This record gives sequence, structure tokens and C-alpha cells, in this order.
Amino acid sequence: MPEGPEPLDWQGAAVDCGGCRHVGRLAEGLCGPGWACANDRYAPRIERFFLLGPELADAFLTHPYFEVRAQAARRANLFRLPPLLEDPDPAVRAVAILRLPAAQARRLVADPDRAVRIAVAHRLPPSDLHLLRRDADPAVRLVVARRAEAGALPVLAQDPDPEVRRAVAARIDPAWLIHLRGDPEPLVRRTAALRIAPERLGAFAADPDLRVRHAVAERAPAPLARSLARDEDPLIREAARRRLAQLHEDSDAGA
Repeated sequence: MPEGPEPLDWQGAAVDCGGCRHVGRLAEGLCGPGWACANDRYAPRIERFFLLGPELADAFLTHPYFEVRAQAARRANLFRLPPLLEDPDPAVRAVAILRLPAAQARRLVADPDRAVRIAVAHRLPPSDLHLLRRDADPAVRLVVARRAEAGALPVLAQDPDPEVRRAVAARIDPAWLIHLRGDPEPLVRRTAALRIAPERLGAFAADPDLRVRHAVAERAPAPLARSLARDEDPLIREAARRRLAQLHEDSDAGA
């Protein structure tokens, strides 16, 4: 059933099924104007065409329209993909990187397009992610922080972007979390407070941000919870009282 915008090709002309070399697929329900067509410029229709005919993808890898090349690359034979690493369009290069063996990702570490470098960050072996640790784009460094080996995370904890540091706080060895108590971003400190050993939570108990102290109150051991039950903020006091009640119940259950 036709959907989306008017069926036009990549140059803006009306799609003509009669002039298509794959017109025989029309009667088989494997393509159709406004529904599934490699000559259309609308990406969902191109994608559907190759979903229904993946065996045709290799023949479209040099098509002049980048969207056709990108969609074909998702279904094409892997051995046909290496030349696409030099494709002029970043969407095509990114698809090729995501499908090719991880060793190929090194070739595009310095690609000028962030989407390609993000794809590279997803494909590089963790031991090679240091190549992107200082990438100019925080979205690339965020992928690095989510995939890097544990030993690399303390260095990434100094990243200028708070989302990257927050990803580090979610993965770094808990013994290192104490060093994040002075991070300028409250959500980084809160992430650390949610993971640090309960006996070390006191380092975050006087945090100026309500969200951090609330995380502390929810996990605090009894002495710290009693202290937070006197916090200036009623939300913190309530969370601390709930924590004390929970600890009391746990103690009774274990008796």
C-alpha cells in the first residue's frame, strides 16, 4: 500500500516502473510504486526493496544516489564492501564500517564525519579505543567510555564532557569512585554515589546538590542515615527515614 511522499526518484522525476529493469518483480509483489522501490528517493521504500530482494543489493553499490548505496550496503556481500570505505557519503561509509570486520575500522579513525567515527568507535576492539579517546566530538568519546577497557576509565574520567564522565562513573571500578566526589557535574557525582560502597558514602553526604544527597540517603548505613534524617531538605529527611525503616526491617528479618 502506498505511503509517505509522492514517489519521486533521486533527481525529482516521477518514478517510472515501465522503464525499470526489475519491473518483473512488480507482479510478484516484491516491489511497487510508493511502497518498495530502489528508484525512489524515500529511504523507507528503498530499504523495503532490499529487504524483499537482498540478492539484488550487490548491483546497487555504485548507484549515484547515496541512500540507495547505503541501503544496499546493509544487504550486500561483505566482500563487496571494502571499496565503500572510500565512498563520498558518510552514511555509506558508516554502514560499511558497521558490517565489515573490526580490523577495518582503523582505516577511518580520522574520518571527517562524526557519524563515521561513531561507527568506528562501535567497531574498534576495546584495546584500540585509545585512538579515539581525544576525538573532537563528545558523542564519539561517549561510545569510547561505554566500551573501553576498565584500565582506561580513570583517564576518561577527566573528559571535558559531563555525559562522558557520567558513563565512566557507571563503569569504573568502585574503588575509584571516591575521586569523583569533586566532579563539577551533579549527575556524575550522583552516579558515583549510587555505586560506591556504602561505607564510603559519607564522602557524598554533604554534597550541595539535592539529587546526590538523595542517592546517599537511599543507600546509607544506619549512622549516616540518622545524620541525613536531620538534613535541611525535607525530601532528604524523608528518604533517610525510609532507609532507617528498611534497615530496621532487615535487622528484624535476620534475627
